[in-house]
Amino acid sequence: MNPLPGGNTLLALAAAILWGSSDFTGGMGVKRAGGSLGAALRVVLLSHAASFLVLLAIARLRGDAAPHGALLAWGIAAGVSGGLALTAFYIALARGAMGASAAVSGLLAAAIPAALTLWRQGSPGISPLLGFAMAAIAIWLIAASPAQKTTAGSARHTLALAILAGFGFGFYFIALKMASPAGVIWPMVSARIGSLAICSLMLLTLRLRSANSAGARLSLNRAVVVWALATALLDTSGNLLFVAAARAGRLDVAAVLASLYPASTILLAALALGEWPTRRQALGMAAAALAVVLIAL
Repeated sequence: MNPLPGGNTLLALAAAILWGSSDFTGGMGVKRAGGSLGAALRVVLLSHAASFLVLLAIARLRGDAAPHGALLAWGIAAGVSGGLALTAFYIALARGAMGASAAVSGLLAAAIPAALTLWRQGSPGISPLLGFAMAAIAIWLIAASPAQKTTAGSARHTLALAILAGFGFGFYFIALKMASPAGVIWPMVSARIGSLAICSLMLLTLRLRSANSAGARLSLNRAVVVWALATALLDTSGNLLFVAAARAGRLDVAAVLASLYPASTILLAALALGEWPTRRQALGMAAAALAVVLIAL
């Protein structure tokens, strides 16, 4: 049981704020590194390697028992899915409008675990269901962004990456929930093992196929490293809060609220890049606030 009334809601909202911030810093890191697949993989690997070392040290200092069997498998599966999704997502952020990419992926990331939880556990009640619907509307409204000078093919490619990321994040939420009986720290340690393995394999394959390309020879400069380390801090903190939220209550509530992360991504993009939200996006943020109230009732 969760001793704090509304604790599930508060933890998920805090995770959303940190995730949205990490998406901004990760997208900036990939953009500074060139916006290529190789750049995205390097940023993810650096971020997750730093996260893995810190989390492993904390788990060992706490003396928590390491997971095994199904719990370990779910944690690694979460990492594989999350690593693939995050790589696709960072490329989408670097190549297209940050707000639109974040919103499309956020909508799918919320819908998949919510549908599974509704099927397995039944309805959480009228008010939360209305809140889920309002959250979906909010994310869709937030997806509206100013027109950019991109070709139709480039726009379709960016949208495809955002959709792929959304499906990956949706499974990531589910897998983390399944691994959460192992505690808060160890599920993230095992998830980082999965993400480091899949991203390292992808980068190695890329290097073997493009040994003479600029992307294969890319080196990380100081600015990219700083963005990646900032991403590690924000993303890891958000993940720990999400695991805590999933342990404290229903997965659909945690996933839907955490998937409101595009709002903080857009706000940071507005402040740092001048990508100011449109009236429709502002309406979406107001709808997101109403969704939070409905879900928390």
